[in-house]
Order: sequence, then C-alpha cells, then structure tokens
Amino acid sequence: MKVNVAILNAFVDDNRGGNPAGVVLNADELTNEQKLNIAKQVGLSETAFVSKSDVADFKLDFFTPQMQIAHCGHATIATFSYLSQQGLIPSPNTSKETIDGVRQIEVKGDVAYMEQLAPKYTDPVGDHDRILTSLGLSDDASQEKILAKPVIANTGNGFLVVGVNNIEQLEAIQPNQPEIDAISEKYDLIGYYVFTTETNVPGRDASTRMFAPRYGIQEESATGMAAGPLVCYLHDYLNMDKDHFVIEQGYAMTPASPSCLDARLSRKAGAIQSLIVGGVGMASRFETVEV
Repeated sequence: MKVNVAILNAFVDDNRGGNPAGVVLNADELTNEQKLNIAKQVGLSETAFVSKSDVADFKLDFFTPQMQIAHCGHATIATFSYLSQQGLIPSPNTSKETIDGVRQIEVKGDVAYMEQLAPKYTDPVGDHDRILTSLGLSDDASQEKILAKPVIANTGNGFLVVGVNNIEQLEAIQPNQPEIDAISEKYDLIGYYVFTTETNVPGRDASTRMFAPRYGIQEESATGMAAGPLVCYLHDYLNMDKDHFVIEQGYAMTPASPSCLDARLSRKAGAIQSLIVGGVGMASRFETVEV
C-alpha cells in the first residue's frame, strides 16, 4: 500500500526556515506499526497521522522514527496549517485528540495555535552540575554562564530549561548527546531547551536550542511544546510580566533554519492558567512511501 505524506515547514520565520514535519491524512486504517514504519521512511523528527475522532474535530498520532509521543508542537502546526490550506478546518476554533487527551486549536489566517496546560515545575536536585557538564558548561566559570539553575518545566511534555547569558554562549554549546539522553531518561523528558534572552531579531524574548537525543533528535529548529514551558519559565522565574512572547529557534544550527514561535499566556491574578503557542506552516514537498 502506498501512502502520501505532505512535508510542511512549521514555525517558518518570514517565509524561510522552520522545522519540517510529515503529515498523513486519512490514517484511520493504519496500524501503529505501520505509522512507525512510515515515520522511519520519512526520516523527519516527527510525522503526524490524522484520523477521525469521536471527541474532537481530528485525532492526531505523532511518531518519531523511534517511537510514538504524546504531543508534538511543530507537527501540530504543520497539520492544522495543511488542513486549513486544504479547506478541511470546520471553524477557526477547532481541536485535536491525542493519546494524552483533547487540546484546543485556533486557526487565525496563516497561523495555527495549539493549547498547552498550566505549567508544572520540578527541580532536578543533585543533578545541576551534571546537567551543566552535559552542555559543556562545567568549568570554574560555569555559574557565570547561566541565568538561573536548571528547571524542569512541563505544559504537556517535560523539558529541562537552561538559560545562558548571550548568543555567543548559546552557539558555543557542545552537547554531550549520550549524557543528555541519560538525564532525559531519568526525568522522563523530551529533552533540553537552552535559551538566552539575547536575540538575533530585535524585539523578541529569547533565542533557543533544542536537544532531544532520547527521541532520536540531535537538534531541531522549532519545538512548539518546548516554547510553552520556556515562556512560563520566563514569566515565573525571570519575572517577565506580560502575556505575549516571541521565541526564535534554529539560528544556531548548522546550517541555520530560522524559526519563529508565538506564545500567548492566559493569566488570572498573575498566575498562568493556560497558554497557546503558534506559528505558520508552509508546504515544501510531497513524498510517497510504501507500507
């Protein structure tokens, strides 16, 4: 059986860059084994499979080339951008069902936004030095290179958030992928989201890098499910008292693939209740794979 896969770049930055994801429509008859096989053949960090749902407008299953995951930000943006471009979105306020429940989706013109949950934080007590070492920040001056101690933040998926002081330090990071993999396994993380509040484009809030070797991702150019935890961290730990954040990612990759992620908080009495993260998805090509 042949399966058509649309490849879209999600979170494109001024019509360039972004993070590619595969999208398969009408995936109701595919088994999880077939979906994993397709994801392996496509070879991208994530591929989304769209089926009918009894509890939401669409059911989405996300697969890396190694395993199924509960949520994927850039594949969600790619999927709903593609559905919108195909005229398949029933209304601007739509929804997705995943293995982790139902999430609301908003489509505003070319931008798709996905709902994330209120943040939960965990301090990886006892592993701060190990975490810094895994990023090459273990010399005597390491404490001067970070904005604050590492924190695990979760708005649906867990990410280790680590801040450095400037773009030069961000670009200089040499990740120890096996060690990041081990720490991610210990704390059940998707991976590390390293940031600085110095940005390449003026007016943005942070520039970032994402490492997720546990899921077969050495580094990726846009991570919507990580941008949510980061903006909550910026609000709650760095006291950025606002509702709207713009995050850039992918600038430090080789080759660079600039991405832009737009995040908006819903707050009550200063406390984050929920948030949405969005961006633009742009179709780049189509592939046909055999299963």
